[in-house]
Amino acid sequence: MAARVLAAGGVLALVVAVAVVLLLNNGGRQERGPLNRDVPVERDAEPAVTERRLDARRMELTIESAALGATTRVRLLLPKGWSREADRTWPVLWLLHGGFDSYTSWTSRTDVDDLTEDTGVIVVMPDGGRCGSYSDWWNGGSGGPPRWATYHLKELLPLLETRYRAGGRRAVAGYSMGGQGAMLYAAEGHFQAAAASFSGAVHILAPGVPQAVMAGTTFGCPGTDWKRVWGDPDEQRAVWRAHNPYDQAERLRGVRLVVASGTAELWEDPAEHLAGKAGRAFAARLGELGIEVETHFYRGRHDHAHWQKELRRAYPTLMRAIGAR
Repeated sequence: MAARVLAAGGVLALVVAVAVVLLLNNGGRQERGPLNRDVPVERDAEPAVTERRLDARRMELTIESAALGATTRVRLLLPKGWSREADRTWPVLWLLHGGFDSYTSWTSRTDVDDLTEDTGVIVVMPDGGRCGSYSDWWNGGSGGPPRWATYHLKELLPLLETRYRAGGRRAVAGYSMGGQGAMLYAAEGHFQAAAASFSGAVHILAPGVPQAVMAGTTFGCPGTDWKRVWGDPDEQRAVWRAHNPYDQAERLRGVRLVVASGTAELWEDPAEHLAGKAGRAFAARLGELGIEVETHFYRGRHDHAHWQKELRRAYPTLMRAIGAR
């Protein structure tokens, strides 16, 4: 219950939570078993797609998603020489955005266009919802839309492979909310080559974080009951654990991992302070399990300037993992 959550974390935790709404709006659905596999979209129910070419490399797809019960968009950066009629496929890098951002954020607020220009890789930047959390929402135990993970993994991913020459070598990276999504999607087994989290929500059951989820969803997505996402963190504890990268760490064995975040003090940047604590706890958990992870903890803030730097830092690792030039 909301009252119990507030009492557990205290007033200070709620104040911090409101300050970090960009970090920790997280979602989920089922309690047990592999993530997001209880409500599959039929493979032959391929969504309707409208495409628009923005320039030589940028293509924007508008997709009617059954999993979301809505129309959504995804932006692609296509490699030089790409053609849908080609007799080859290209390795793929998914970039996931954070809370209250959109599928355009990577291209509008970082230099990802320049970074990837001479690399033979398809860059996929899907919409993840303002509070979508890259998860199928619990919705009081009844499931149903929005089912963000089902859309991404069972509608969009196969669509890219059948129509847009996307190959099976995939890496995923994301910032803030998208860092959680990157690790969850890798744990699900769809990105077995590499995954990177930049200032990510990779330990959502750490002290104060359930309060941040509540505050972020309530104030960031007005009119949305925060318990639709994962339920109550006590009563639906298994749902939360199923969507907590910290608890899912064992399933990341064999994936090339990168975890980066700032080490700002609470008074300097509450969001990055919490992200830094989560990142270090997650990295320590991976170490306990004997899972290799590349880490970078730095003095910095919760902003796109730092996420651009961290993508550049991680980029060679990600590209080697998927065999891109």
